[in-house]
Amino acid sequence: MRFKTIITGIVAVAVSLPLTAAAQSASSQSDEEKQEQSNAIDKILSGSAGMLEIDIPDDILHLLVSPPSAPKKNETRKEPNLKPGINKIKGYRIQVFADGRNQSTLETRVKMRADAIAARFPKYRGQVYTFSSSPNWYCRVGNFQSQREADAALAELKRAFPAFAGEMRVVNSQIVVIK
Repeated sequence: MRFKTIITGIVAVAVSLPLTAAAQSASSQSDEEKQEQSNAIDKILSGSAGMLEIDIPDDILHLLVSPPSAPKKNETRKEPNLKPGINKIKGYRIQVFADGRNQSTLETRVKMRADAIAARFPKYRGQVYTFSSSPNWYCRVGNFQSQREADAALAELKRAFPAFAGEMRVVNSQIVVIK
């Protein structure tokens, strides 16, 4: 809520500056040009009641608001100790489906979503996981070792599947890494 207020304040200032400049330059314009510009400004102001709200997707808002993470002094990023073969480590996956309503169609819906993702993104074949934890069914995608990788993939999936983008999110998960 705080970020929305800050963004709304920034947008209000950004919108008022061009309006002020437009009012100052209006003195050098013809009466017809003044009338057209005045009508456009009046429509914006009356339609928004002086408030302008911009809906910024979470992945972009995160980039705008959070400071870049830099390693602290004498701190190195610890890579997981991977052995040859299959390794299970802590990481991230993208949850694209989680539902417990309408039990008769849950399994079909989760598998349809998983198939759609695997068909659209061949790079995730073998990394689309569907499972049930009664009464819910889940579909999760990927084996991401860093939050940054998962966020980039989440943005890509949301663009590709806008119909269920609102349900998608990055979750902590045990992932599989093959070395």
